[in-house]
Amino acid sequence: MRKKGIVVTVGLLVVCGWLAFSATSTANMDIQKQAKAAGVDAKNCQFCHTVALPKKGEGQNELNDRGKWLQAQKAVKKVDKVDGAWAKDYPGK
Repeated sequence: MRKKGIVVTVGLLVVCGWLAFSATSTANMDIQKQAKAAGVDAKNCQFCHTVALPKKGEGQNELNDRGKWLQAQKAVKKVDKVDGAWAKDYPGK
């Protein structure tokens, strides 16, 4: 019985690790790292998204106000990618 519990625990850890490092969950990890480097307290994806793990390609539809503002800044600055450091200039909360 104890062996079965260990196998289940290891299996769950493998799945969690796979989710944590898959392309889906790390799609915007660079943006989060840039924000942290700029001194912004971006703890997780919900700093800019409405969901904990936005799916690549669907993330545009799941942005909170900060995320929408960052996307607008991308258009204003006429660049291809959002820079997480811009988050320090966000006028909202």
